[in-house]
Amino acid sequence: MIAACEVVPPEDPRDALIREQAQRIAALEAVVADLREQLAAAVRAGSRNSGNSSMPPSSDDLPGRKPPRRQRRAAERAEGKKRKRGKQSGSPGAAMRWEDPDRTEDHYPQGACECGRDLTDAADLGIARSYQQEEIPAGPAERVQHDLHQAKCACGRAHVAPRPAGVPDSALSIGPRLRALAVYLVVFQHVPVERCRDLIADVTGAVVSAGFIHSCLRSAAVLAADVVRLIRTLVTAAAVAGFDETTLRSGPAGEKNTSTARSPRSTPRSG
Repeated sequence: MIAACEVVPPEDPRDALIREQAQRIAALEAVVADLREQLAAAVRAGSRNSGNSSMPPSSDDLPGRKPPRRQRRAAERAEGKKRKRGKQSGSPGAAMRWEDPDRTEDHYPQGACECGRDLTDAADLGIARSYQQEEIPAGPAERVQHDLHQAKCACGRAHVAPRPAGVPDSALSIGPRLRALAVYLVVFQHVPVERCRDLIADVTGAVVSAGFIHSCLRSAAVLAADVVRLIRTLVTAAAVAGFDETTLRSGPAGEKNTSTARSPRSTPRSG
């Protein structure tokens, strides 16, 4: 008896091609999935700015960086409505108006007339034209002497007037407004001490020393000590404390030489 044998048909070449293509498709799908993850990460990183993360404002103008929403809306409004030259609609005006003057200066013709007579003897015909000018007073710093008077009551007791506020117990001193001006120029306007001394002398006529300006800064620091202590305490006790890093470019053009200046921002603190 002859045993029956199963005849296996030859493999179709298209089946091998289908398997190869299926493997290639699976590999390409894996690459596409990885690229999608990378793209999503890049989009998230590109959308981060100083308005929605702890990134410093100096990074908002980096190439490919999306500016904060507030800046984008401002730019959109600017594109929708072009700004015209001069005063913008809705902004407060600062136009000068003709008003009653604080002081009037009279000016008369001087010299000689074509006839040879001196114009100081000419008849005054009145004002021909007037001009108003906004100006700051040119007077120098004034020396104020505070005399504390003594009075005697009918009962026989004598009373002396107290020193005014801002006048120290010293025969000679500098007034509080001049001290406040020195602190304002150095702290708020960042004027160096030597230039602050010269500026005060040029504008007010008061002669002060660099040591005086440093003493004003020390006095101001003492007055602000409680506020600084409170701020330090609140920052220390806060659950979140951080610092903004602002890049300052320095050095010759074309060379990358940067330093950083820090100011408080919101960054998680380490435990």
